[in-house]
Amino acid sequence: MKLATSAYDCTRPMKSSIAIALSLLVSSLLHAADAPSQPLAQKGEMLFSDDFERNDLGEWKPLIPSFAVEKGTLKGWQTRDDHGAVGRVYRPMKDVIVEFKFKLDGSTGFNAVFDDQKFKGSHAGHICRVAFTPKQTLLGDDKEGAMRNDIDAMRKDPSKKAEIAKLLVGRSSVVKMDLDGAKWHDVIIEVIGDQMRVCYDGKPLGQLKSPGLAHETKSSFHFTVNGKGVLFDDVRIWKAR
Repeated sequence: MKLATSAYDCTRPMKSSIAIALSLLVSSLLHAADAPSQPLAQKGEMLFSDDFERNDLGEWKPLIPSFAVEKGTLKGWQTRDDHGAVGRVYRPMKDVIVEFKFKLDGSTGFNAVFDDQKFKGSHAGHICRVAFTPKQTLLGDDKEGAMRNDIDAMRKDPSKKAEIAKLLVGRSSVVKMDLDGAKWHDVIIEVIGDQMRVCYDGKPLGQLKSPGLAHETKSSFHFTVNGKGVLFDDVRIWKAR
C-alpha cells in the first residue's frame, strides 16, 4: 500500500472531526515507504485489558457522550453536533502496543488517540493518533503536527497557509483502503520511540516516523467516535520491549 504525508486537524470542536481532517490533506502528498513486515517491538507487561463482559463502563470515562457497554462490547456514538463522542482510559505509558477489535456499525469513522493531560504544547494535550474512515486511515503526530499550539494559532491567518503546509510535512501519513463497516476488524498500533506502525486484520497497514511520537509520557488512551456508532472489543495495552 502507498502512504503519504499530509496535513490534518482531527479534534477541534466540529460537526465531524474526521471530515475536517480529511479536507485538510495537502494536495502535494509525499511518498513514504510501505509499513515494515516485522513488529517494531515485542509485548512486555500488560497495562490494560478489557473484554467488556459486564454491564457498566468500568474504567472507561465518557468525556463527551455517549458510550455504553452492550452485549459484551463497548459502543460509542456521537450525540453532539460539534464533536465526536470521547471515551478514555487512563494509564501512564510511553512505548506501547495496543490491540483492539472494532466494527463501524454505521459510523463515519473514529480516532484512536494517545494524550498527555499535563502537556500544554498541543490542543488538549494530544500526542498522536490513528484515524479510521471507510476509505482511508491516517497516522498522525499531534504534538508536532496540526495540534501544536503555534501551528493551530497560525490557522487564523489565511496568508500562513503555505507556511503551515511546510511545517506539517512528515507529521502524518495516509493509507488508502476499503473498510467493510459491517464486519469486525482487528487492529494493532505500535508506538515505539519516534515511530508508529499499524496492522489491520493481520497485515501491516501503515507507518509514521515523526519526533512527537517519542513524547516521554502518554497518560491516557481514548476513542473518538463520529456518527451513528462504533463497536469495540478486546482492548489490550502492553508495554513494549
